[in-house]
Amino acid sequence: MDRGIFRKAIEAGDLEHLMSAFADDAVLHSPITFEPFEGRHAIRTLLGIVMEVFQDFRYTDELVGADGTIALIFRTRVCDREVEGIDVVRFDETGRIRDLTVMVRPRSGVEALLGEVAPRLAAALAKR
Repeated sequence: MDRGIFRKAIEAGDLEHLMSAFADDAVLHSPITFEPFEGRHAIRTLLGIVMEVFQDFRYTDELVGADGTIALIFRTRVCDREVEGIDVVRFDETGRIRDLTVMVRPRSGVEALLGEVAPRLAAALAKR
């Protein structure tokens, strides 16, 4: 699988294409929750919300590790807060994403993200 599909799908705002890059048992570590999101369905729910919340999202840098891990540095806005973050993307042997860790800064950006995502996530989970 093309390891660049993650970045291309995010930049295009294409959630369906994005989800095709994840392994069925993938794990996403969020900056706003203690427990990770496990499995494609849970990850899709969260990423769909995040794609609604982030404004003017753009990747600024891409770093590639010797093992193929990709770190994508981004900037975005959440409400009136500027946010900087990094997506650390790890792949399985088939090239699908097995682990995604997202980190954001500054604290005011994390708080804005939590304020926007938490109620939407709670509503989405209540519908299950």
